[in-house]
Amino acid sequence: MPIRIDNNLPVKKRLEQENIFVMDEKRALSQDIRPLEITILNLMPLKEDTELELMRSLSNTPLQVDITLIRTLSHESRHTRPEHLERFYSSFEQIRHQKYDGLIITGAPVERMPFEQVEYWHELTQIMDWAADSVTSTLFLCWGAQAGLYYHYGIPKYPLPEKLSGVFSHSVEHKGSILFRGFDDAFFVPHSRFTTCRREDIEAVPALKILAASSEAGVYAVSTDGGKQIFLTGHLEYDGDTLAKEYF
Repeated sequence: MPIRIDNNLPVKKRLEQENIFVMDEKRALSQDIRPLEITILNLMPLKEDTELELMRSLSNTPLQVDITLIRTLSHESRHTRPEHLERFYSSFEQIRHQKYDGLIITGAPVERMPFEQVEYWHELTQIMDWAADSVTSTLFLCWGAQAGLYYHYGIPKYPLPEKLSGVFSHSVEHKGSILFRGFDDAFFVPHSRFTTCRREDIEAVPALKILAASSEAGVYAVSTDGGKQIFLTGHLEYDGDTLAKEYF
């Protein structure tokens, strides 16, 4: 089913070439159905690549999905054209009085810095606080997951001896999780990070449940009861060549 995005967003043409049903605002308004309202806080440097990856995944639903892209104002992106950001992204101040079904907080290449030293940390914590009352479910990805676990539950991140980069086998640990319904016993996920969160720290928090993990890459999926917050330490949304692009 369709995802609803700005008709002029550059990734729209690429999605249509892949036979993904993308609906513009005019057509969406003619349908008598409430769309699923999803906002994406895109912290990745190559924002258009991340838009494409996430929107491709979000199209796999029987519901109409209305996408709102947001960005931080306390950091100036050096890898995305300013006119693209001005045209297609909102600030937190512009959307903070709205309610959403879902929020996605992406990763960011700042994981070797202490959280409090990240330029937009204060703005990010404001968004995470806002999500507690204004968003039904928040999905945290990679560094975003580490940031969420740290801010909400005090779980630290630890440096790895070398960068964890590759595609690793994982297994589902919580068989009753609706998030992993229909998954094989083993499934593969790309990871790309210099730091990790330890299992024992997560298991010490009663509010958190480990859903899936890897013997090589560690804990992958963590959730609160009911899925209000979902933390994924890898990049299930990555394209087949994303890790190669990062490497080169």
